[in-house]
Amino acid sequence: MEREVGGIRGRGRSLSTSTSTLTSFVTSQPTAPTTIPLPSSRKFLSTSSSSSNVRTPSPHFSPLPGSQLPHSSSMTKRFRSTGVYPSPSPELGERTEDFNSKVLQAEERMISRELKTKSEGRGRFIRIVEVSARDGLQNLPGPAVPTELKRELVERLLEAGVRNIEVGSFVRGDWVPQMADTPKLLPLLPPLTGQSLPLPLPSPPSTRPQTPEETSSIPIAGPSSLKHIIDSTVIPSSAGQVHFPVLIPNMKGLDNLIKLQDQHSANGGGRLTDEVAVFVSATEAFSQANNHAPLSKILSSLPPVITKARSLGYRVRGYVSCVITCPYSGPTPPEDVVDVALKLIDMGCYEISLGDTTGEGDPESWRRVWRECERRGMDMTRVAVSCHDTFSLALSSILSLLPHNLTSIDSSLAGLGGCPYSPGATGNVPTEDVVYALHKLGYETGIDLDKLVECGNWLSSKLNRRNESRVGRAIWARRQAREKENQQKGKGQEGLKGSEGEETEDGM
Repeated sequence: MEREVGGIRGRGRSLSTSTSTLTSFVTSQPTAPTTIPLPSSRKFLSTSSSSSNVRTPSPHFSPLPGSQLPHSSSMTKRFRSTGVYPSPSPELGERTEDFNSKVLQAEERMISRELKTKSEGRGRFIRIVEVSARDGLQNLPGPAVPTELKRELVERLLEAGVRNIEVGSFVRGDWVPQMADTPKLLPLLPPLTGQSLPLPLPSPPSTRPQTPEETSSIPIAGPSSLKHIIDSTVIPSSAGQVHFPVLIPNMKGLDNLIKLQDQHSANGGGRLTDEVAVFVSATEAFSQANNHAPLSKILSSLPPVITKARSLGYRVRGYVSCVITCPYSGPTPPEDVVDVALKLIDMGCYEISLGDTTGEGDPESWRRVWRECERRGMDMTRVAVSCHDTFSLALSSILSLLPHNLTSIDSSLAGLGGCPYSPGATGNVPTEDVVYALHKLGYETGIDLDKLVECGNWLSSKLNRRNESRVGRAIWARRQAREKENQQKGKGQEGLKGSEGEETEDGM
């Protein structure tokens, strides 16, 4: 391949020639840095009172043209890979299979049947809010995910001990097609909202038949399983209550939920849900782009919605987006985040979930937001975090907040869901990864990790999407390897029994 250096073309020049040419090229260039002006469409004035300067957008994101996102299948093909254990040295030669077996055994020795409690967590309970059925599915390209699959997803999550499952949203179906069937889904769910169930459930709360794969699978609690023994003595009684929160964008969305509930009750049905969620951005630019309205207008519209919902017995959760960076206006000042969060609490939200929409958060930036919340006198037991994993820093950010009294975490099964400003990238932090890390550090979640991993791999298979949970992929690969090994051992024993049972002339 030809290359051009300082206007001279050459093929494979000597090192001395290339070096001298490059030196003359560098020294001939101006030393002052060149500033490339940003397009005017990518500059937004800060609405924060602390600064009046023009902010540049997030360095890793820019708004996509139009409102349609590119089809994700064209992106995911580029990231498909097959995980194998490579041979570590040429000396192994054909002994790679033996090497793989030794690595597998070593990994199994690293993780015991019971995840031993370390001193850090001391059994403290952390509440997990599962968002895969709503936030995880809503950005998937067509066709629409079947309602029956969503129902089974919720039931499988319940079987794994998950008790807070965001199941849908009452938004316009033409805006979010994947959520158009929420009114159809809610009546199909187990009538468990607000009820307290043991953690985890001893049996499925539905009549869902077991698949052949489930029926014939080996017991989960095997000698090399990742079975975590749940310590019920450290779990608060409220942790067993089942909640199916749904997103409500405005009063019309709430009215649609109320109408559905009235119809369901008239037919003898029970409570469909006891929780709704409202959302608002921490930045003016994202509010204009995502909600098509100024931030002040969105905030002023929420008090009547929250008041009416609470009067009907719904508890209300508040979401604040873009708490670390905004794809349009750049880094978000922590004081702006807290301003919005405090207003939601004053309106009546029982909990505020702080969302890192772009996934650019890191432990230090999250601590800055957390410290500002503490400085402003917020009750930190009412603050949850939703860390997106676009740049693989979500889990480390979550762990950095645990010593600061973090009590609630939003996550998504198999890492389902993506950041719409980084096509092809992951978004939500995988629930399996969060639960595994918490258990290893001695925290309690009330969730059966083995069943959660089964659920994540089932969902990924049904959606024909890569499982973004590293923990889920690792545990599943080990289980498959153990099943294969057990099957081979079983065949060997059957063959041995057959040969021993054969009659010969000497044995007659």
